[in-house]
Amino acid sequence: MNFSVVVPVYNRPEEVDELLASLTRQTLKNFEVIIAEDGSVRKCDEVVRKYTSSLPILYFEKPNSGPGETRNVAAARARYDYLIFFDSDCIIPEHYMEKVSSSLAENFVEAYGGPDKALPSFTTVQKAINYSMTSFFTTGGIRGGERSLDKFHPRSFNLGVSRKAFRDLGGYGKMRFGEDIDFSLRLIENGYKTALIPEAYVYHKRRSTYRQFFKQVYNSGIARINLYLSHPDSLKPVHFLPSLFVVAMLLSLFISIFFPYGLLVPALYSSLVLIDATAKNGSLKVGLSSIAAAWTQLFGYGTGFIVAFWKRLILKEGEFKAFEKKFYE
Repeated sequence: MNFSVVVPVYNRPEEVDELLASLTRQTLKNFEVIIAEDGSVRKCDEVVRKYTSSLPILYFEKPNSGPGETRNVAAARARYDYLIFFDSDCIIPEHYMEKVSSSLAENFVEAYGGPDKALPSFTTVQKAINYSMTSFFTTGGIRGGERSLDKFHPRSFNLGVSRKAFRDLGGYGKMRFGEDIDFSLRLIENGYKTALIPEAYVYHKRRSTYRQFFKQVYNSGIARINLYLSHPDSLKPVHFLPSLFVVAMLLSLFISIFFPYGLLVPALYSSLVLIDATAKNGSLKVGLSSIAAAWTQLFGYGTGFIVAFWKRLILKEGEFKAFEKKFYE
């Protein structure tokens, strides 16, 4: 089986360089690469040129329209019958294509997803953010790589899908944030089998500052309510936990004004994160940074969820977005 690797790019030439370099080291060369420049100011055309002799690459530019629409435009140019979507800030382990090929040969599914990990070369903040996105003590859950295959929801930073299924669904929808979850939900609702391939992991850099990370997860909280309005069964009790965390921690801080023991609740949580993150990363520095990352994630997602819940479900207002124009700043 051959694959068409699709990568939407927005102002990330350095990351694309690392991504393409990792693709040249694949043990199986059964793929093409499509780089879609989504209205970037800092283009990656010069970077792509470095790899045209070692990789089959198609590069093109288009006006900015967001990752979902850009993936659709790029997928329309694919030559092969199975698409693989990566985010531009991913680095791909050399065995990736080999593992995916063998997994699909043994158990073919119309769509799959894989976990993400951090490289030792990542910055302390990137390692901390990676921890917060994969930890039991935040909202990481199955993103860390659990082996459940039942109705797995692939995320588009590391997602494969047959071109037939992609076309049948009309590709990604028009949502600016949460478009990958919407796509996964539509796959399952239309009867397509999905799977997690634990060995098909990628090294995902994510955001490089807590400010960028807050904007990302805040929009994810908003997206969860938008997804609920399109897919009512998608909203689960677990999605309320970050909001409950926000309320509980603010209440604890308020109580501590009168009873200092109220500070024990946030202190206990921070201690659990510190111990767990330090053990998993073998670094106290990463452990300390993971406290900030975990609080940023839960407060960002939780407050975005609360605002969207109030505006969309209580006040019945229309869809809205935050940080859209300055998402990467």
